Amino acid sequence: MKCVLIIPSWVPEEIFSSKTAGSQINYWQPLGTLYVAASMMEAGHEVRFLNGAFLSHAEILREVAGYGPEFVGIYSTTFGWKKALQTASDIKRACSGVFVAVGGPYPIAVQERCLEETDSIDAVVTGEGELTVVEMLERLSGGRSLKGVEGVVYREGREIVKNPPRPLIEDLDSLPFPARELLGDPNRYIPPPATYRRKPVAVVITSRGCNRRCIFCFQIDKERKSGIRYRSVENVLEEIELCLRQGYREIKFIDDTLAADYDRAMQIAREIKARRLDFTWFASACVNQVDGPLLRAFKEAGCWAILFGAESGVQKNLNAVRKGITLEQTRRAVRAAKDAGLRVLTPFLFGIPGETFEEGLKTIEFACELDPDVANFHALTPFPGTELYDRIDRYGSISHDLTDFTYQGAAFIPHTMTREEILRLRQIAFRRFYSRPGYILKRILALRTAHDVRVAVKGFKSLFWLWVKKDIFRRGESFS
Repeated sequence: MKCVLIIPSWVPEEIFSSKTAGSQINYWQPLGTLYVAASMMEAGHEVRFLNGAFLSHAEILREVAGYGPEFVGIYSTTFGWKKALQTASDIKRACSGVFVAVGGPYPIAVQERCLEETDSIDAVVTGEGELTVVEMLERLSGGRSLKGVEGVVYREGREIVKNPPRPLIEDLDSLPFPARELLGDPNRYIPPPATYRRKPVAVVITSRGCNRRCIFCFQIDKERKSGIRYRSVENVLEEIELCLRQGYREIKFIDDTLAADYDRAMQIAREIKARRLDFTWFASACVNQVDGPLLRAFKEAGCWAILFGAESGVQKNLNAVRKGITLEQTRRAVRAAKDAGLRVLTPFLFGIPGETFEEGLKTIEFACELDPDVANFHALTPFPGTELYDRIDRYGSISHDLTDFTYQGAAFIPHTMTREEILRLRQIAFRRFYSRPGYILKRILALRTAHDVRVAVKGFKSLFWLWVKKDIFRRGESFS
């Protein structure tokens, strides 16, 4: 079948303040969509990919109409759902007889509600899409019903039919590697400026799932019955070597924590070094899963930076989100990473259930004490499908505007704070952290390349506007 996979059109200013977008902007390789595309292609289908990060809505519609697909799959986050609805509706009008399905975090979380909102969507993929979409296409190409296809909610006449969920894929090695050849120019796909060194950057995930139970984290496996599903080390190395042959010079590992299996993480690092693979890389890890030897092994294998989810500088608030770490563990991990020669990135959250404004100020103090190379300060966001969202009345109030669900827009307000306080904390945090004379001097002395200079210039521009523009993160109010 002729198929098109689409990420609806969007622009950075819809997420970030126009004054700080330069230092925050990022275009991720859409790994989930590329995995699904690879499976479709392996099954013999013709697939095109249209990315709304680089195409306007009108351009997407022209491409689709000119191609004449039989199947269209639309990816959607919570933030992007309104755009997904519009895209589905306009494609249905432009292409007679096309079958439109949606997938991604938001459709997976709300499922049949997607079909209740519009007649322009024919089906929802309710879990991992690789096997589900291939089976759907087999049925559709043969003119058969989707009855019984696991992992699908679909429309049959005027009725919405919900099939049983599809079990999670246990043998991840059986999946084809993501179809990065569909991306076009890979140099367009870059993480935030301070989180990469070399282009082009490939995104790789070596495992799926998580065995932790943070209340703000969305997982398909809500009960964590499957825990973490790992790809074999050899399979991971094969993909890395393929990426290098394709011209990629850096890899960003996006596992929730690359160090969940300590011995496996060590083996991956040692294999990269033993094979003399020439690339730089970036990873995330949980602070209670790393130590000096592992971080040094990462560094020796080409890793240049690591992200630790610090989240809060108040232990009570870490416990409230069930992070499962202590402040001292964060201190030790950051020190160990610095000692190993790695740059350190630490995101923090404001608006945690039970948090007060004064505790938010303590988190800012903790960030300055840790003194990572990059700190980010987000608003806790209750994405559909998380415990925070499912038990919102217990924790606070929620925005009715889905475009607030970006970590930027303060979509959640705990009972103990106001939205104004969360936005003030974010602005205070960025100002205090990045305006410290010692930090500025350290960053200037660390400049080595033209890329370093460009990152610094963008950062200073953002810092200027954080001081000059009042309420830089404010958006409209839409709360229950």
